[in-house]
Amino acid sequence: MEKVEVNYLLCADRALTVEFGDEISEKINTQIRGFCLMIEEYGVPGITELVPTYRSVTVHYEPDIIGYDSLIEILDTIIQHLHNVSIPESEVMDIPVLYGGKYGPDLDYVAQYHKMTPQQIVDIHTKPTYLIYMLGFTPGFAYMGGMDERIATPRLSTPRTLIPAGSVGIAASQTGIYPIDSPGGWQLIGQTPLALFDVGRKEPILLNAGQRIRFVPITQEEFDRIKQAGN
Repeated sequence: MEKVEVNYLLCADRALTVEFGDEISEKINTQIRGFCLMIEEYGVPGITELVPTYRSVTVHYEPDIIGYDSLIEILDTIIQHLHNVSIPESEVMDIPVLYGGKYGPDLDYVAQYHKMTPQQIVDIHTKPTYLIYMLGFTPGFAYMGGMDERIATPRLSTPRTLIPAGSVGIAASQTGIYPIDSPGGWQLIGQTPLALFDVGRKEPILLNAGQRIRFVPITQEEFDRIKQAGN
């Protein structure tokens, strides 16, 4: 990893944001992952939470335990050594998706918008391997990069008040999966039977930032079987 330069932005008196750039890219995402990894390995007293986004990390801390100047000094040291960090490549997780019909009510519209067939949209959507840049909006909602620009589609002009958990959507050049029932304005093209968020699991959130996933089309029979089996 090459030398990294950052900007620090104050966020009230218990947090600061470390900016790694002004674009969405795998390069910046790798720097962010390395930064978070090194902080965890250092075990810095006073840091309570790290919140990574597309191009920054917000560091929450207890000022009674570590002051701002001391925190900046430690973060500077970490960043100076960031180019030595090796990020392990994550395994690709397959996400089964039933496309179209009641599970993907906007698939036909997306196809018409791009003057394609629904099957062409599915073929394009399932071809790439997607990188999860960050989680946000709702618990476990994964924002992914790597979608083919040929199927980039504007959000709905009027958001839905309720979207079923597991719904796979497109918004502009992004794709994502709704982990819980929630409102939303993304174009829905399918649904996964996997539970992305389950408070009954030891690890409630199935997907994490830095992970890679691939969408795999399935049949109604396969959807029902996976849903009944649970995960």
